[in-house]
Amino acid sequence: MSDAPLLKTYRKLIRYPAGHWLFSRAVCMKAPYFGSIRPTFRVLENGRCEATIPDRRAVHNHIGTVHAIALCNLAELCAGVMTDASLPGDMRWIPKGMTVSYLKKAKGTMRGVATPMIPIVSAATGYDLPVNVDVFDPAGERVFNAEIRMWLSARK
Repeated sequence: MSDAPLLKTYRKLIRYPAGHWLFSRAVCMKAPYFGSIRPTFRVLENGRCEATIPDRRAVHNHIGTVHAIALCNLAELCAGVMTDASLPGDMRWIPKGMTVSYLKKAKGTMRGVATPMIPIVSAATGYDLPVNVDVFDPAGERVFNAEIRMWLSARK
């Protein structure tokens, strides 16, 4: 299986000094809403995506921690980019649902890590792909978890 176009783009851009930043901005141009959390992609490979969001007032809640919805946005972004970068060329995807757990107060720069819970394969009929996303604080402690169900189906 050849690499997905998104993964090829990532590998090409990260060769440059500002490549991670440039790739992150390009993703946010395609899906503008995610620009609100100012993500930076750190790792993208088949079956794995890692991105960070900076600790800033715009993503804080009333108690000064990272807001629950900012964490959900990071999780959905990581899961979607990982899925897109890992998908066989004859498949497409759309998010179908998300279950989240807030494990502890989220303070500082957050790092989201998305991985599929089952192998991603080409299929004639659609299927659910559960994606696990863990979000870690600067100390490496898990503060949030999401299971995002992606619907994968054949391209028309």
